[in-house]
Amino acid sequence: MALDTRTRRTPSKGTGAGQRPVRGGPRALWDSTIGKKAVMAVTGLIMLGYLVAHMMGNLKIFFGPGEFNGYGHWLRTMGAPVLHHEWGLWLVRIVLVVAVVGHAVAAYQLSRRDIRARPAKYAHTKRRTSYATRTMRWGGVILALFIVWHVLDLTTGHTHPGGFQEGHPYQNVVDTFSTWYGNVIYLVAVLAMGLHVRHGFWSAAQTLGVGNARRERVLKAGANGLALLLTAGFVSVPVAVMTGLVS
Repeated sequence: MALDTRTRRTPSKGTGAGQRPVRGGPRALWDSTIGKKAVMAVTGLIMLGYLVAHMMGNLKIFFGPGEFNGYGHWLRTMGAPVLHHEWGLWLVRIVLVVAVVGHAVAAYQLSRRDIRARPAKYAHTKRRTSYATRTMRWGGVILALFIVWHVLDLTTGHTHPGGFQEGHPYQNVVDTFSTWYGNVIYLVAVLAMGLHVRHGFWSAAQTLGVGNARRERVLKAGANGLALLLTAGFVSVPVAVMTGLVS
């Protein structure tokens, strides 16, 4: 019997009657749970990098008004002469806004997806998650509200307690932390940030792949150490103003 050497065509996916087209690309990745978690991980790392840089800049206040005000001036001229005045700062702001919005939207949608997947409450009452895990959502809300207040206070001056002085960030910081409510708002937000970083850094590492058990222990220790370092660094500024070390 002769062999049939004719080429047989394989029906292409998504072209037959009644078949759904196969979706791919960025939209499919975004719609998936792993895609949203990846977005949260990447945007979280972007914001984490900003927090580290911001904390280091804040610590310049301990070197006096000249050093701190010079740092504030540099922020507005970074990238010069290639970039126009404040263009570099605005590029950083745009990246941060995109990261914050992407992080918040992905977190909200993942939360809604989780609720739909588990409409009934668990039968047991014992809490199986850490305090940081249980407060991640509220921590995010606190940080979002704090960012709005912080910008209106030390960037635009609309809620600044004293006479806001453009180009004099040292005195503006001292004015803010000379009020009881400025200290309370800032300290609560910093503590929420520390818990958020501790859990978020570890979650990002899990999403992006932590590897073996040894690396897992190292990353857990790193998450705890980083959260503690950032919390201490940010808290040191209002404490220094309250105690008169910075005035």
